[in-house]
Amino acid sequence: MEKSSKLLKVTSILMIIFGSLALLLGIFALIGALAIMGGALGVGTDGAQLVGELILVAAVVALIGAIIQFVAGIVGVKNYNKPEKANVCVVFAVLVALVTVASTVFNAIGGDFGTTQIISLLIGLVIPVLYMVGALQLKKMAG
Repeated sequence: MEKSSKLLKVTSILMIIFGSLALLLGIFALIGALAIMGGALGVGTDGAQLVGELILVAAVVALIGAIIQFVAGIVGVKNYNKPEKANVCVVFAVLVALVTVASTVFNAIGGDFGTTQIISLLIGLVIPVLYMVGALQLKKMAG
């Protein structure tokens, strides 16, 4: 019997897809932030400069999260049938979940927090939690 976790493989593929999309969106946000900051410097508007800096920080955080999610997906696809690598996948599941929570906290600090953000957080945690379940299934197979 082959030792593998199909759940880990499926959620890993989803993480690659969503991580790729998040990378693209993060790059667009980064470009937008730099454009706002450049325009603010040209006009001399401190408020626009501050907004640009906040968007820049958010874009960098989003890019870091996207990279972690993308790498987690690749690691999961490469190791879904290697029980000895299950602990690495568990670590990535925790990292992706932490980035998801950190993103929600960042939004809350920005004043944008409510029912929609709570629902978004729960939906955002579905794939990392299922990834974790798949990694734990794989780990159990190593036992």
